[in-house]
This record gives sequence, structure tokens and C-alpha cells, in this order.
Amino acid sequence: QSSNSLKASYEDWLLTYGLSVSPFHMRWQTALFNRQFYNWGRWRPRFLYLWFSIGMVFGIVAMFGSVILLGKTLMQTLTQMLTEAPKAQNDRMLQVVVSVLSSGLYLRVVPGVNLPVSQLTYFFSAILISGVIHEVGHGVAAIREQVRFNGFGIFIFIVYPGAFVDLFTTHLQLISPVQQLRIFCAGVWHNFVLGVASFMVLFLLPAILFPFYYTGVGALVTEVAEDSPANGPRGLFVGDLVTNLQDCPVYSVEDWNSCLGDISEKSQVGYCVSAATLQQLSFPARVYRRLDGTVECCSNNSLTDICFSYSNNLNSHLYACLPARKVIEASKVCQTNMDCQKDFVPSFCVTPSLENQTRLIRVKHPPHIDMLYVGHPMHLQYTVSLSSFVPRQNFLSIDLPVVIETFCKYLISLSGALAVINAVPCFALDGQWILNSFLEATLSSLIVEKQNRELVGFLILLAGSALLAANVALGLWMVTAR
Repeated sequence: QSSNSLKASYEDWLLTYGLSVSPFHMRWQTALFNRQFYNWGRWRPRFLYLWFSIGMVFGIVAMFGSVILLGKTLMQTLTQMLTEAPKAQNDRMLQVVVSVLSSGLYLRVVPGVNLPVSQLTYFFSAILISGVIHEVGHGVAAIREQVRFNGFGIFIFIVYPGAFVDLFTTHLQLISPVQQLRIFCAGVWHNFVLGVASFMVLFLLPAILFPFYYTGVGALVTEVAEDSPANGPRGLFVGDLVTNLQDCPVYSVEDWNSCLGDISEKSQVGYCVSAATLQQLSFPARVYRRLDGTVECCSNNSLTDICFSYSNNLNSHLYACLPARKVIEASKVCQTNMDCQKDFVPSFCVTPSLENQTRLIRVKHPPHIDMLYVGHPMHLQYTVSLSSFVPRQNFLSIDLPVVIETFCKYLISLSGALAVINAVPCFALDGQWILNSFLEATLSSLIVEKQNRELVGFLILLAGSALLAANVALGLWMVTAR
């Protein structure tokens, strides 16, 4: 008896505060924001009519576009699986590995697995904001169309947050199909607008932050991972400004990434060394070949010496073990001996003899001494975080622009993905209701029987659901298989 009484009081408490708890799912609904929603829905009726009419057109176009996009993505994934040819992640239009949780979408992300723990705050915040903006669109459009608004809520499914609005279903069924379309399309329309607004903020960020930060002078180091090859007394430190990678100028983070990409794709550059200096610095060492076919001539495991190769006038390949810093400092880069002929001083173009994919990179970060990095260029890219924004005053945070940039990128990605996926004509998504209302608005004169129109809609929804499920299944397989 006491157990039943306790259960009843607990359920009453949940009901009083609008809470609902079930396995893997918790939701909270409230009427606290109803007055604000009604104020928004009654603000400038003509403007809202135009706003949601544009959203209706966008939602219909997005419905057809999402099907084309998912179809192309599915074909690309299948082709990639059959050919077993790795493809760059950025080259895929949209590898959809999604969990559609009510009105939320979570794109190819497993927290702690392929999403860095440091990015979790951005990820969940962007999901929640995208979901709230999505549902605000539905709610305001519904009030604009005289549909009763019961409340707004937030839910958590497993660990993923989302939002929802509670509308009076009977009112929805009584209004015209075009009015329904304005309501059902409002969510994807608001997500699209949020994505565009975030993109504009990202694009205009240098101008927005101009009074406090300047750009175009280099890439500012904001973090160096503990296990980074760039970490150490002769490495990079937080606050350093990188201006060059080899002879590639760096004015921003984009230049840093571009220079590292070029360095990894091209062959190792050489350095001009005079014959006299070469004879003075080199010392005899045994030459042997590594397993990958490259040559090593420094057998003392020195941290300062590197094996260099060069050609004499007889075009024979020679090797010398040289102190790297003395060779490279104040030396210009070259490809052949001809690049080093100057002032009639005999010089050679000496090239580091390193393992395949390994590069010797000179990183300039004045006023400090140049950092010499030996390793794969991508390791340097992954373990060093940079910003294009340099504070004008010392008390300004070097992390603030990075936080804004990262958050805008998450909003663009997740809000855009939410718009695309919700527009798919699939069961339980906005696309289901968009499709049904669209068919009612366009086919009522061609297909008189409502049951036949519903059958056409059901078949399209079945195909759309299968298309989305296929993308989800193959996308999950692609992620787990790698």
C-alpha cells in the first residue's frame, strides 16, 4: 500500500512540473513560454505571412532536394564500397549516419569515439539550439495560422538533447493544406536560416572582431598537444605566431593547412650548402638502405644529425650525415644544384634522406629560433591548434575567436543537417507531413478519392524511409569498418 502511494505521489509530482521519465528518454513540457510564443505569432502578420510562405516554398524544394541528395550519397557510398577506393571525407556530399530522434538529427557522431571530448560542449549546444529554433518555427507558424499552442518542451534521448512543441491536432486538421504546409515547413526553414546566419557570422568574424583582434599576420598557436612532435624546448608554444612553413608564407590557419598539404604531397625540398661548408660539417658514416628503399647514413641515432643526399657534377648520388640546424639555418630552399649557383661559389642542393611520407619542415615563428620538425606533416596539423586572430591587447583571450568559429561551424553543420534530414519524405519526420499536405494541395483535383491520395503518399513515404534507412545502415557500416 505504501509503495503504491509513493508511486502515485511521484507521478503527481512529475505531472505537476511537466516531467516525463521513461527508459532512455526524459522530457519536460511547460506553458511558461506560451505568452511569448503568442506574441511572436501575432507580430506583424503580413511579414509573418510572407516569411512562412517563403519557408513553405523552401520546404517543398528541400523535400525533393533531400531525396536527390540522399540518392547521390547512397550511390557514392555503394561505389566506394565496391571499388574499395578510399575517398576523402570532405569529398562526400553527405555520408548520412544518423539517428533520427523525434525531431532531432545527430550526424555521424559518437561522443568520445569519433568526436573529441573537448568538442562535446559545442556539439550538444549546437544540437539543442538547432532543435529549439526548429520548434520555434513550428510554434510561431501555428499561432500565425490560428492553431492552438499548448506548450513547449525539451527532451533528452539517451544523451542527445532536443525540443518539441505541443499543438492542438484538431485545429491542424481543420485548416487548409497550404496553411498546414506553412506550419510543417517552418522547422526546416528556420534551420536553414540559422545555418545561413551562422555562416554570415563566420564569414564576417574578422570584421566583427576587428576592434579587438587583427588578422592576416600569421597563425597564432593556441594549444600544443603533450604528445605532439612540436612540443619541447625548441618547439612551439602557446602565443607563438607562425609566419612560414619552409618557403610557404602563413597568414592564417587556412594557409597553415594549405602549406602542410602541399608539403605532404610534394617531394622533400633541399637546401643550398656551399662545398666548403659541406666538407667542414660532414663526417664519414656507414650508408645502408631502409626497408622502404630510402637511404640512412647517420648510424649514431643522433637527435641533431640527419642524413642528406646530393649530386656532384658527375651526377653521382652522394650522402653525408650533417647537423640539421647548421645546414638549414640561413639556407635557401632548392630542388637542384642549379638553384644554388650564386656569386661563383660552388654549392650543392642537399636533400634530407628520410623515410617515405616523412618530411623535414622548417617552421618560422619569430622572434624565436626556427623549429625543425621531422615527421609526417599531418601529425603536425593534428597536434597543433591555431587561430587566425591575434589579440590587440594582452588581456584579450586568444581562445575567444576559436570558440566562436568552432561553434558557428557546428551550428552550420548540425542545423543544416537537421533541415536536410527532416525534409526527407520519411515516416515520423517533418517530411511525412510536408508530403501529405503537398499531395492534398496539388492532387485533390487529379485524384479525387482521398484514400488513393493517401496510398500514393504512403508509397512515397515507404520509398523515402527505405532510402534514409539504407544511408543510415551503410554509413554506420563505413564508420565502424574503419
